[in-house]
Amino acid sequence: MSMIRDLRAVVRPSRPSLRKESGAYDTTRDPATPSAVVDCAVYRDGARVEMATPLTPHEAMRQVRRDGGFVWIGLHEPTESEFAGIAREFGLHPLAVEDAVQAHQRPKLERYDDSLFTVFKTIHYVEHDQLDANSEVVETGEVMCFTGKDFFITVRHGGQGSLRALRHRLQDDPELLDKGPSAVLHAIADHVVDGYIAVADAVQDDIDEVETEVFSPGRKGSPRGTDAGRIYQLKREVLEFKRAVSPLLRPMQLLSERPMRLIDPDIQKYFRDVADHLARVQEQVIGFDELLNSILQANLAQASVAQNEDMRKITSWAAIIAVPTMVCGVYGMNFDHMPELHWRYGYPVMMSVTVALCVGIHRTLKRNGWL
Repeated sequence: MSMIRDLRAVVRPSRPSLRKESGAYDTTRDPATPSAVVDCAVYRDGARVEMATPLTPHEAMRQVRRDGGFVWIGLHEPTESEFAGIAREFGLHPLAVEDAVQAHQRPKLERYDDSLFTVFKTIHYVEHDQLDANSEVVETGEVMCFTGKDFFITVRHGGQGSLRALRHRLQDDPELLDKGPSAVLHAIADHVVDGYIAVADAVQDDIDEVETEVFSPGRKGSPRGTDAGRIYQLKREVLEFKRAVSPLLRPMQLLSERPMRLIDPDIQKYFRDVADHLARVQEQVIGFDELLNSILQANLAQASVAQNEDMRKITSWAAIIAVPTMVCGVYGMNFDHMPELHWRYGYPVMMSVTVALCVGIHRTLKRNGWL
């Protein structure tokens, strides 16, 4: 049972920081690999069976059937023709094979006669110096897993989500790998959910930054707001995040609650931990969406208030200008008999009255907050 107690330390030695870790999303296919197969290895008694030359999937499976153990095959964006031979060799269901080749699937868990088909959405936080309306905050990929009694096949799509480091960590713990393909499935699920947690922390920083800009005071104590396009772009990225997290919760609960003959009982209980962390991330993402709605509404409200203030100022100055306009309009009429028209002090008196009225109106409007 010591292996089980140390399981989390093996598959999750430290939570990755998407802002600092380099090489965490190595996705390039090995130049020396002429096909979609990134790695193909046989594991027996918890250790990788080292071979003088790389094994083909057919050779690896033949060795497993002869000597025991299980084979782990990793592929990256295989074509239909590249995956057809592997599908025949391992008896994979045609519907699952079609999903694995075409990608763009929702996270899910499907049970077939001799295998489990699991789809994970991987999330990668995109670094940016400054968030703007065109910033891409998250990138998504897919990891599809076929779990059988004596085989485990991963199919990756997208530009991130490499499992190379995870494979090496698992190979350093023979006692864990001795539990078979279900231990690998748990490790991948835990790895993916850990990535969600790290991305959620990074997205939280972006939301905090936008929230600060929206509600921080600007010039003369008025809210300066921010670009609504930035908020909307961030909201779209959070929605993409939500599409990856929410559908995965039910599969993780099934793996943790329902006995399955392909899942080792000692490993199954640890899917509860994955489901728990996933539920917390889902709550965070839902909170992000609601918070961004509130921020967007507040920003639009601030824009409306600013427009109203501008209209009040324009109206106030129009009222002030109306006084001299009226006076000039009256005394600009071509009548011979008008009051005070030929009075010596008529002009200075009318100018004084006009200025006094304008000043009075200005002070009244300023006192009432219109100017």
